[in-house]
Amino acid sequence: MPIRLALKVDVDTDRGTREGVPALVSACQEFGVAACFLFSLGPDETGRAISRVFRPGFFSKVRRTSVVQIYGLRTLLNGTLLPAPHIGRRNAHILAAVRMAGFEVGIHCYNHYRWQDHLPTMTLEEVGAEFGAAHSEFLRIFGFEPHTAGAAGWQSNARSREVYDRAGLLYSSDTRGAFPFFPRIDGRVFKTLEIPSTLPTLDELMGRPEYPDTAIPVHYESLLRDDRPNVLTIHAEIEGMGRRGLFRDLLERLCGHDVEFVRMDALARELLADRGAIPVCDQAMAEIDGRSGTVATQVA
Repeated sequence: MPIRLALKVDVDTDRGTREGVPALVSACQEFGVAACFLFSLGPDETGRAISRVFRPGFFSKVRRTSVVQIYGLRTLLNGTLLPAPHIGRRNAHILAAVRMAGFEVGIHCYNHYRWQDHLPTMTLEEVGAEFGAAHSEFLRIFGFEPHTAGAAGWQSNARSREVYDRAGLLYSSDTRGAFPFFPRIDGRVFKTLEIPSTLPTLDELMGRPEYPDTAIPVHYESLLRDDRPNVLTIHAEIEGMGRRGLFRDLLERLCGHDVEFVRMDALARELLADRGAIPVCDQAMAEIDGRSGTVATQVA
């Protein structure tokens, strides 16, 4: 079977929307590859994420990834010392242009900080309101119903899954895992197909002595499987800004080695054509190498 790879682009910040998204669109168009752009649609309160200093592994990740250099001081002050720019209102023309260029678009979140840092303590009504705000902004900008969402920080639980099911999404991409599945939490099976990220993200690799930039494209190629879909999550703030050259090197290598880039929505429809063949797997929170805190993972 051919090696199939889907690209999922998480857009977290105002600056990433303005600078990183157009750069990634350009790179994907240059190499003729598909990608799904998931947008943060409300206020950029990145600066409030300073509370993550208490999470295990936070400081080691900051040292490895040069957070200030990548995100910029302005972004790291948004929502604290500086006002929080509203991403959807300020950048609607950029988001619309991504869709016009033929790329898949969906919801990442409304307020990235709020979802990533506070989802576990939010009630079902609060989760519904947060997702509903993103849904309304998506409708305003694009004029059609969203068919996919990918949670900020891979934060997902039974309440967010219920909200997704109510929204009638085609699929979601909230977890880290090995293959598509229907998620089960505390014995309850949810109906929205989950297509997990199967590969490590660049910020989980960069800065490690065993993964210099020159070795990363080769490493990614070595991880690709030919017996199941591969999903790589990239970030507008990293591959679209500070590591543009490295992302281009990765695309050049993969396109030169017969990797087929597929659309996430097309993959979902293909899988759902035989819904009974999709396995049910537990979803749980767990640590991921190179990332601070815990994320939603597939228990295969």
